[in-house]
Amino acid sequence: MVRHDKITAYALRKQVRKGDIRLGGNARLKIYGQLRCASGRRMKRENRVFFKNETEAQKYGYRPCGHCMTGAYRRWKKGDISL
Repeated sequence: MVRHDKITAYALRKQVRKGDIRLGGNARLKIYGQLRCASGRRMKRENRVFFKNETEAQKYGYRPCGHCMTGAYRRWKKGDISL
């Protein structure tokens, strides 16, 4: 997990291009989603975190975003995804 306020813009872009960062999340709400999600783009920089994959996000106790990851969110809601 990488906090947005602890990484430079250059380093962030580099990690996204390399595929080291694929998902973004909200540290206060414990929600993760795709980087292009409109909900994620509106959050404050100090609340934003980044993950390599869903497994890493779930390891830290985050749940899928209901807006951009509807399938994973439905599975989480049913209890098929344990955090």
